Amino acid sequence: MKKTRIAIAGYGNLGKGVELAIRQNDDLELVGIFTRRDPVSVKPLTAGVPVWNISEAQKLAAQIDVLIICGGSATDLPKQTPELAKYFNVIDSFDTHARIPEHFQNVDKAARDNDHIAFISLGWDPGLFSLNRLYAESILPNGKSYTFWGKGVSQGHSDAIRRVKGVKRGIQYTCPVQAAMDAVRSGTQPELSTREKHTRLCYVVAEEGADKAAIEAEIKGMKNYFDQYDTTVNFISEEEFERDHTSMPHGGFVMRSGLTGDGEKTHQMIEYSLKLESNPEFTASVLCCYARAMARLYEEGQRGCRTAFDIAPAYLSPLSGEELRAAML
Repeated sequence: MKKTRIAIAGYGNLGKGVELAIRQNDDLELVGIFTRRDPVSVKPLTAGVPVWNISEAQKLAAQIDVLIICGGSATDLPKQTPELAKYFNVIDSFDTHARIPEHFQNVDKAARDNDHIAFISLGWDPGLFSLNRLYAESILPNGKSYTFWGKGVSQGHSDAIRRVKGVKRGIQYTCPVQAAMDAVRSGTQPELSTREKHTRLCYVVAEEGADKAAIEAEIKGMKNYFDQYDTTVNFISEEEFERDHTSMPHGGFVMRSGLTGDGEKTHQMIEYSLKLESNPEFTASVLCCYARAMARLYEEGQRGCRTAFDIAPAYLSPLSGEELRAAML
């Protein structure tokens, strides 16, 4: 079996998840890890895997079929993905929805100019949830779509909490409102405000002597993060935080409520959900199956940037077309 040779750029939670996901796929092989840190300080979970400084990337391009870039969307990926697409076939999980068109254009140019293929914005949202929204809206044109996230850890909001003066440790969970989801499932197609769809639940370890009332007020009033939501702030001990709040669960729901038939009186409901104990490990698993698709499409001569919308499902599976038709169709 010919294996797809994969390298990882960035060895945080997502990079470690990619390493573990590769182990579950016999046709994928981890050939190395790139880091901005001192390579000696990085200890892969897989014995014998080399670690290189990212500055060496261009020299090692011939050894790598697909580079999975595991940086952050805020500052890393907008720069890293177009730059690395000059030397590699690349995949990222860029998730700043409003900037995806801009990111696509930048990556597409770099990939095409250098005879490479690139996949961006893969994971579960954007990614799998994007596909479900597309399928649902195409099938039920007369309808309304809804996306609910959680219960799960929002890394950006958790980081915002930790920047508040007096906060030693903090985490935030996004929680869908059950009454809002029930209303959607009923077929009434409600108009829901931001506040009506989600609540935010915060757990904070305060610095000794910190003003907890001031911390709570600053969190609840934080623009673009908490001011549009019903937010609960719980102060807990560091022991409780360590015991209950160090994992990274997430998930959510995509729903499409639509009408069909004569007079469009027949209610149809499409719903897709994810319940994840580890957001980064699941996202990593998505990236790895798309690495398989990338290797195949590159061999077929495809170049330039793609999203989940552009990649046929059969390319994701290690099974042949004949096997898929016999076992899954």
